[in-house]
Amino acid sequence: MALKKLNQFLKFDFEAFSKGKVFQVTGCGEWKDYDTKAHMGTKVNVAIVKDTTPYNLKDGESVSNRYEKLTFKVSKDISIPMDAYVVPVNVVATVYGEYRNQLSIKADDIKILQPNK
Repeated sequence: MALKKLNQFLKFDFEAFSKGKVFQVTGCGEWKDYDTKAHMGTKVNVAIVKDTTPYNLKDGESVSNRYEKLTFKVSKDISIPMDAYVVPVNVVATVYGEYRNQLSIKADDIKILQPNK
């Protein structure tokens, strides 16, 4: 017998995943509900421009998510400048996809990091 709906009980540790990463904004747009097309808020597209996260690796393996793209979904209207370095606030992230290699990320807000001067 196969158990059903187990993915409802899996929690993705976004804080641990984002440790050592820098996210840079590549664009923003409207977040709409897939089915109803109702306005939900803002989608902030980012690229991981730095990844020093310590991954568990097998011998000889090298892994980085640098230059991978992510989308942060924020349930309010916000304006984030292009190329800003950002951190999502109060994240709920869910792994999905046939190979469990996709990440859905919802955040309460986006914090803009001030560049070092």
